[in-house]
Amino acid sequence: MFLTIILFIIGFVFLIKGADIMIDGSSSIAKKYGLSTFFIGLTIVAFGTSAPELIISVLASAKGSTGIALGNIIGSNISNTLLILGIAAIICPLVIKKATVNKEIPFSLLAVLALGILVNDFLVNGYTPEGLSRADGLILILFFSIFLYYTFGITKSKKNIFKKTVGEIKEEKLEIYSNKTAISMILFGLIGLAIGGRWIVNGAIEIARLLSLSEAFIGLTIVAIGTSLPELAASATAAYKGKTDIAVGNVVGSNIFNILWVLGLSSVISTISYNPVLNVDLLILIFITILLLFLIYVGKKNILGKWEGAVLISLYVFYIIFLIWRG
Repeated sequence: MFLTIILFIIGFVFLIKGADIMIDGSSSIAKKYGLSTFFIGLTIVAFGTSAPELIISVLASAKGSTGIALGNIIGSNISNTLLILGIAAIICPLVIKKATVNKEIPFSLLAVLALGILVNDFLVNGYTPEGLSRADGLILILFFSIFLYYTFGITKSKKNIFKKTVGEIKEEKLEIYSNKTAISMILFGLIGLAIGGRWIVNGAIEIARLLSLSEAFIGLTIVAIGTSLPELAASATAAYKGKTDIAVGNVVGSNIFNILWVLGLSSVISTISYNPVLNVDLLILIFITILLLFLIYVGKKNILGKWEGAVLISLYVFYIIFLIWRG
């Protein structure tokens, strides 16, 4: 048991460092062959920073631990919106672009609503929910394709509004390695992701059994926060540097990416069953997404200030207390 807990902790290091190394290697190859930094950030970096959530969800689903698989994604999006955005707003008031308010945040809300409908078949068809089937996964990926089309439209019009994460922060320091080194970095990164993901899933299952906690609770808390660390580092760094549009774009983009791409691909690989208890957490995610829009409009329009950040962090503390009470 002790060894499992140690490997669980070390797994996060492997997972996050593996994603970082893979991003650097992939970005080097892309940059070397003339691809734009924005394209790199949107595709390679976007995949890399969401790779922890993807690996955890796929491995947990394959083991039948669907509470961890879905709890990880829902919990990550809640921590992204409340904890990460709250911390970023306290570091530096976040100036939010009009397109983010009018298009991207509503699109993230649409993604949550789509997920809620797909996992609750009984509300529409009257039979027991089966979770996310391969067909549901394809629907989510189709929604993601629409988002990609919109984002590439922004690129063509040179309104560089959506910036996914660390790819933009590293823009000035992006190193170009030899192809051999870059490919080795990608392979080592993938190995780190695989090993770290397996240790985290095994550890999370063992912790849940030892403490008599549900797998959904572990997925919504420890695993969700751990896999959100790349987004936390990216948003906090961006806010500190005054690049507030990146800090906000990071959170909104990650939320969209996690639901539409990560859950979409995970359910295509392996059907994910669903525990209706997570409906409460989905409703919370819908509520805080709407609340985010409200806070942006209250006070100084299109600015998320320090007090709004404090409100978001306070809500996250209450959410964790609620999860502990629910068990």
